[in-house]
Amino acid sequence: MKSYQAEWEELADIKRELADRDWFMGTSGNLAIRVGSSPVSFLVTASGKDKRKHTKEDFLLVNAQGEALEETQLRPSAETLLHSHIFNGSSAGCSLHVHTVANNVISELYGDEGVITFRNQELIKAWDKWDEHDSISIPIIHNHAHIPTLADSFLPYIKEDKGAVLIRNHGITVWGRTGFEAKKLLEACEFLFQYHLTLLSLTTTKSISKGGVKL
Repeated sequence: MKSYQAEWEELADIKRELADRDWFMGTSGNLAIRVGSSPVSFLVTASGKDKRKHTKEDFLLVNAQGEALEETQLRPSAETLLHSHIFNGSSAGCSLHVHTVANNVISELYGDEGVITFRNQELIKAWDKWDEHDSISIPIIHNHAHIPTLADSFLPYIKEDKGAVLIRNHGITVWGRTGFEAKKLLEACEFLFQYHLTLLSLTTTKSISKGGVKL
């Protein structure tokens, strides 16, 4: 079996950076990185682990169906099927899923519309959008408790080797051709979400103040 030390170290570095941002509250979130393409295999975070800690049991190697390829007592993260769909349906090299207050609030505010669109924002260049009239739209899907159903709802949005999908009140999953690209997209998404919420808050405060009410 191919050695996956390089992939392990790359995913560990990404986990460390995201942990420093405090994006793994309550053991939430999961990360995956491709090891092989034919057949598909990838490293994925083990379920129930404190991802702010760094141990030799952080990840396990799984096949295209998310089943462990080595003897282990570890269980793959609950959303491993989403990562499986990404690696089977594209040439993506890395997939990241985190829960933050900002992405959960955005997913609830725009969940009925099923999408949120950003334009006139520098950070959409993370998607190689360089024209001043460009925009990016992030779909929002229902949070099915049954993971196979959730994965089926997620599947139609895997159209390219990079992308992002919000799961309503659950978190965001992003993927990219490399670990660096996936992390870049995740950081850009979280910036856009936080910016949008801050702008909404300031706009509301300004509107109330003009009406004679001070917050």
